Amino acid sequence: MTFRDGFCAGLSLVFLCAVFLIWLWQPERQVRKHAQTLLHQIEAKNWTDVSELIGNDYHDQWNHDRARVVERMREVMSYIREIRIVTQESITKIDNREATWTAKITIEGDAGEAVGLIKERLNSLPTPFELQWRRISSKPWDWKLVRVTNPELQIPTDFE
Repeated sequence: MTFRDGFCAGLSLVFLCAVFLIWLWQPERQVRKHAQTLLHQIEAKNWTDVSELIGNDYHDQWNHDRARVVERMREVMSYIREIRIVTQESITKIDNREATWTAKITIEGDAGEAVGLIKERLNSLPTPFELQWRRISSKPWDWKLVRVTNPELQIPTDFE
């Protein structure tokens, strides 16, 4: 192998890596990946990773901030052994450094009473959930969740 052959091979490898990273770091792909990671971490009850995916400026329609939403998830999930969060018909819309990931979310899990109540409530919702994301730095992978909405989901105030 000559120097020229080695140089061309190295240059080709760098080019392929660059193309792969450009493909991987596309905003739409990153938002989809972050949404799926968030749901998987909720299933796994990994609250540190869930919290890291949520932005400091998080605020949802139920008047929760970042700390409160993680606390509520931890509280509810403490009554559940196994749960699987399933998404259907996800759509991702990008607007510069803002993104909206929309999908119908359903719950599958063991036959416990808590899972039954959650399944009854969430699986019957006719409207999809909207997760709003914001890229918080110049890094293409640095997206944080800033808002969750579903106009049909009402959380009773006596649950507070």
